[in-house]
Amino acid sequence: MSDTSHVLEARHMSEDKGFFERLLDFSFEHFITKRYAKLLYGIHLLLGLIVATWYVFNGFQAGTSQGLLTLLLAVVAYFLWIVYVRVALEFLVAMFRTAENIARASGRES
Repeated sequence: MSDTSHVLEARHMSEDKGFFERLLDFSFEHFITKRYAKLLYGIHLLLGLIVATWYVFNGFQAGTSQGLLTLLLAVVAYFLWIVYVRVALEFLVAMFRTAENIARASGRES
């Protein structure tokens, strides 16, 4: 009975690979998308905020009315960006979860 616990423990330890080991896994046995979805979401939201802020500053440099219009459009565009990024990441994570569930059901657990 204790032999199986060592096997399961060793298997769990071997699955605990680092970011770069998973990134350079040319056999694509381990997915990094699920694990780093939060990080990707945060980075994309930050990049969208930086771009929207840059557009607003450029709009206000052109004039006050141009800046106010750009501010309004930037808020709407940033909201649409948040929705787009969220849906895209949810789709990717769902695809990877489906792939893992299929692999687990067929006996080729990754």
